[in-house]
Amino acid sequence: MKKILFGLTVACAALMASPSYAALNVLACEPEWAALATEIGGDKLKVSSATNALQDPHRIEARPSLIARARNADLLVCTGLELEAGWLPILLQQSGNARIVPGQPGYFEAGSFVPRLEVPSRVDRSQGDVHAAGNPHIQQDPRNIAKVADALVKRLSEIDAGNAAYYQSRYKDFSGRWVAAMKKWEQKAAPLNGMPVVDHHKNMSYLLNWLGMREVATLEPKPGVEPSAAHLSELVSQLQRQPAKMVIRAAYQDGRASQWLSEHAHIPAVMLPFTVGGSDAAKDLFSLFDDTVQRLLEAAK
Repeated sequence: MKKILFGLTVACAALMASPSYAALNVLACEPEWAALATEIGGDKLKVSSATNALQDPHRIEARPSLIARARNADLLVCTGLELEAGWLPILLQQSGNARIVPGQPGYFEAGSFVPRLEVPSRVDRSQGDVHAAGNPHIQQDPRNIAKVADALVKRLSEIDAGNAAYYQSRYKDFSGRWVAAMKKWEQKAAPLNGMPVVDHHKNMSYLLNWLGMREVATLEPKPGVEPSAAHLSELVSQLQRQPAKMVIRAAYQDGRASQWLSEHAHIPAVMLPFTVGGSDAAKDLFSLFDDTVQRLLEAAK
């Protein structure tokens, strides 16, 4: 009997020491970073996202369940560039987790590793919801995903040196597939180059810049200000002088304004997934861009 109990004790100890029990807790602020962390970290990480694709990442409540996840996180992966400024400071304060505050290895800000678009020369309230650090919606350009992945594997290797070789191996595999996928997307999307579009909010700038598309107007008169009937009527007149091929919006945004403009300006209204989970097809980072490019091409026809 003693031998059996000793054997069970040894077996349990070995199980508790296995890598699956030592997985790092990673909390991502947005679904794209949760997906990227999973690509690199595999089963060495326990990953969750604070937001989903149908939520506006600017406006999230620090609910008790989210605070609990932040309290237990070993690594926090966020966009930064003020995207989470309305809720992340509260989350960090209430979690009391010193490992994931800015300046610590457990705090990772994706926006600090990519070239930024639309950095304003000045910021004041009259301009609407403008980010002083530049446009924060960096995940819309797959070249940015590649840059963030390169930085993220280094950070994971720093805070979990014992699994560094594993992270490097998975990153190498991901990077090879990602470079090949980018080439495929760019070739497929070539007909979109130079195409004029109307955007709901200035959250597609990185996507348009990558594909060479042109934003000729936005549904919002100012960033974060919902369009009025008068503004939409002005857009119809503007598009008669400067036509657009489509009006695009993110999955989390209300589609009524873009549908109204579609009907009155006679252009397609296109919902883009924007991040992982934004459509039934966008299940991971690769299918996110597969679906995005396909939706744009179909509307362009």
